[in-house]
Amino acid sequence: MTMEKARFWCLFFFLGPVLLLTGDPCGAEVVRVVVERTEDVLDGKEWGDAGAYEKLVGQIHFAFDPNNPANASIVDLRFATTNAEGMVVAWADFMVLQPKDPASRRGVAWVEVSNRGGKASLRYFNRAGRSTDPVTEADFGDGLLLEEGFTIIWVGWQWDVPENQDLLRLHVPVARLPGEAIEGLVRADWTVDERTETLGLGHRGHRAYAPISAEDPENVLTVRSGRMAPKEVIPREHWWFLPEAGVPAGEGGEGQLTRIALEGGFQAGRIYELVYRAQDPRVVGLGLAAIRDVISYAKYELDSVFPVDLGVAFGVSQTGRFLRHFLYQGFNTDEGGRKAFDGMLIHTAGAGRGSFNHRFGQPSRDAHRYSAFFYPTDLFPFTSWVQTDPLSDRADPEDGLFSNHNPDNLPLIFYTNTGYEYWGRAGSLIHTTFSGTQDVEPLENERIYHLSSAQHSGWGFPPDEDARLPGNEIPVYRGNPVDLSFPLRALAIRLTQWAEGEREPPPSRYPKVADGTLVPPQGLAFPKIPGVATPETIHEAYRVDYGPQWWSEGIIHLQPPEIGVPFPSQVSQVDGLGNELAGVRGWELRAPIGTYAPWNLRWGAAGGAGELTNFRGTFIPLPISEAQREAWGDPRPSMEALYPDKESYLERVRAATRVLAGEGFLLADDAATAAGIAEEMWDWLMGAGG
Repeated sequence: MTMEKARFWCLFFFLGPVLLLTGDPCGAEVVRVVVERTEDVLDGKEWGDAGAYEKLVGQIHFAFDPNNPANASIVDLRFATTNAEGMVVAWADFMVLQPKDPASRRGVAWVEVSNRGGKASLRYFNRAGRSTDPVTEADFGDGLLLEEGFTIIWVGWQWDVPENQDLLRLHVPVARLPGEAIEGLVRADWTVDERTETLGLGHRGHRAYAPISAEDPENVLTVRSGRMAPKEVIPREHWWFLPEAGVPAGEGGEGQLTRIALEGGFQAGRIYELVYRAQDPRVVGLGLAAIRDVISYAKYELDSVFPVDLGVAFGVSQTGRFLRHFLYQGFNTDEGGRKAFDGMLIHTAGAGRGSFNHRFGQPSRDAHRYSAFFYPTDLFPFTSWVQTDPLSDRADPEDGLFSNHNPDNLPLIFYTNTGYEYWGRAGSLIHTTFSGTQDVEPLENERIYHLSSAQHSGWGFPPDEDARLPGNEIPVYRGNPVDLSFPLRALAIRLTQWAEGEREPPPSRYPKVADGTLVPPQGLAFPKIPGVATPETIHEAYRVDYGPQWWSEGIIHLQPPEIGVPFPSQVSQVDGLGNELAGVRGWELRAPIGTYAPWNLRWGAAGGAGELTNFRGTFIPLPISEAQREAWGDPRPSMEALYPDKESYLERVRAATRVLAGEGFLLADDAATAAGIAEEMWDWLMGAGG
């Protein structure tokens, strides 16, 4: 393994089961790695040529130089407390899986940027169960990433992760002015689907900023009936702050006031929004630097606990947006001017970035169409190519995703988005002009893969009858069974091979304006299936005014912000069954048994019934026979018309997997798994599904 000369010497101390590594904080970003626990994975099970794996669990300690140009974009870093060497310190939880035998290691780190403190890679790529501390056979699945010899790294980057066991967190300092606290306005909002007595200030159970004073006149609660509906201020005497259940209030009785209550309760179908004054913002942007410095430590430190030659980052949803933000703010260049990651798989991020580096940032806030409204997530620029927005309020309206980056340190990038991101995360903007009128080709270091008709994340099969649209003769299910693991497993291997210089990846595949496969929502040629409403709304990225210091300093003064003109979002055109035409069409679409829509409406909800359901798609099985099709009045073909029998259907599936494997979007070894799932789907449809 070839590495640069280490920037500090590590001293090794063995303290019982704990391995403590220390270094000179003046010359290092990672100054100490504490390994609290080392375990053999599955009692030494062999994973192909990689052999047995070990699991390391502990903490990583960082020291960040406020004067280093690589840290210049970290908001409020200059206001954080420093140690005797002038460094800002932080520490994070980590877990690593690596082959026990150094000679069996591939030399490639697979670094997952953990979505809200969790661990998704084994589930996404190994077909494993959901786990935050993998220990069982089911937790490791079929072991694809392990058999490839990857060093798998998880490390905390998010300060507000809930206090749950095994979630990964980054512990960061607060920012303070000399002799006084920094104050500012913080916002929380809720789409209430069921009546409730109290609401937490943190998003999805995350840690929240508490109000400075419960009686501050800037604390304002409003209610409205829809996304853009007028807001009604709720009189202050009708609502109040509460401490978190089971958490004692801080000094003065208000330090842990992180819930609110309303006289008469919060009503279903309504949107509530609270703006309040808080203090002591966390230095949120250190999460970006921590992810950068972990891979630099692994690649460049001679005494790394988990040494590698190359690094590939994986981010999904929230953390896919994190990686886009990471690139936009130039973080793939470390404090020594070196390249951090060699490759990135940015999954289901759409055109988003996020609240990852601003004052009073709440990284979990994700700004969907009908929840967490108008947080700084879907912001210009969207493409890597530089564009100029004539309607921008910025001093310099010309920008691109890589404008702040050293071009020599850019990684190789796969952007993978499902159909949901086109409806729910303005995904078309990553490959069009901001006006939506022209296509924009990806750069040489990028590939864009649209995973056709899929929803945001996985969904099992068969569907639960509780997910069926009630009262409709044609079965319509909330949830879409297009299996993302098939293309993702193949693309993970192809990206790594590209980073290693061994093999070019497949060409990009995504819908385009030029060939008519990318269209405005109103141009969608979805079949008129009885009882099935199609979306009349789409998530849009807006020009948003957060105040005069937003663009220059990352400080929000306007809460809520002022909403300007949206950027047009477009979607992938569909075929006669309603399945998307462009992109990577999986075997489910090449041998269809139904309509796989990447969108779903909030049917049955108390409010916003015509709005999009977050993350979900829709599955509408085909009629089994021509007689059933005619009885339903269904314009789609029947199974009987498409497939003479089960074997002809399975042969079509097998043919589809052969083509996909040849194109690079399916592993040859996964073809049998696909055929097995397809057979289960056929049997369900011909039995209970009929």
